[in-house]
Amino acid sequence: MNPAPSIVFFTVASGAGYGLLFWMGLLRPLGLVPGGAAFGAGAVGLALVLIMLGLLSSTAHLGRPERAWRALSQWRSSWLSREGVAAVATFAPAGLFFIAVIGGKEWLAWWTGLLAAAGAAATVYCTGMIYASLKPIRQWHNPLTTPGYLLFGAFSGAVLLAMLAAFWGAAAVPAAIAALLGAGSFIFKRVYWASIDAAPPVATMESATGLGFIGKVRPLDPPHTETNYLLREMAFRIGRVHAARLRRIASLAGFAAPAVLLALALPAGGVPAGILALAAALLALVGLLAERWLMFAEATHTVALYYGVGEPR
Repeated sequence: MNPAPSIVFFTVASGAGYGLLFWMGLLRPLGLVPGGAAFGAGAVGLALVLIMLGLLSSTAHLGRPERAWRALSQWRSSWLSREGVAAVATFAPAGLFFIAVIGGKEWLAWWTGLLAAAGAAATVYCTGMIYASLKPIRQWHNPLTTPGYLLFGAFSGAVLLAMLAAFWGAAAVPAAIAALLGAGSFIFKRVYWASIDAAPPVATMESATGLGFIGKVRPLDPPHTETNYLLREMAFRIGRVHAARLRRIASLAGFAAPAVLLALALPAGGVPAGILALAAALLALVGLLAERWLMFAEATHTVALYYGVGEPR
């Protein structure tokens, strides 16, 4: 699949924003993050900015962005529509949560934070299901796809929260959570890659034509003499060498290195902890961009068989 920059940025930015909103809504009522108005405004404000930037960037991939609102009407059958409904619904408690934390209204922050956290989790779940529900793309139609979206969103949000909390001298809990999630994400992603590498293709030229009994099937002539939309969007291919390199970047920079840096930040404290947490956040976001780009680039749609592309061997 063609890894459109707008969609790659959307899934990473909105995932980190919803993850940050989730942890703020969950940990602040428990007193596990700084409770001042300045920290609350910075953390919740950053989460909302990332969410809005991500959602706005997603419209750049639409042919008619002005009609994006119509997607909300198909929530009964479309995960994309459900994602939109969940995102819109989450803005109300998230906005009230922001007002409550900067106004020092703890009774309001308590329940709006929990509602915002629930909405953030629901929205990211819907995002994951958009891809997991697509049967023609076996790399996405995988039981690990949606849990991966939830895990990576929680991880990136925790990293950002640890970075912000470190500059307030209270990063112990967020950093510990982020370090554990980073280690878990590293293992999870390796398991996911092993799963899609071992899985057979959904269809082959032989199974699609029913001629496999006579041997290897190949088209005599291409369906088109020039490229078209399907070839640009559905038959994007990436070399194995590049894929292996990007996998290393995503797993090491995106998950392993941030987990190590945050583990080192726990005993460090003070300015060193802030520097380590900042480095961890930057590495995590860069690694997640590589991971998300690779998720699209490695995906193979069965329609590519019609053009003789198929899956890489």
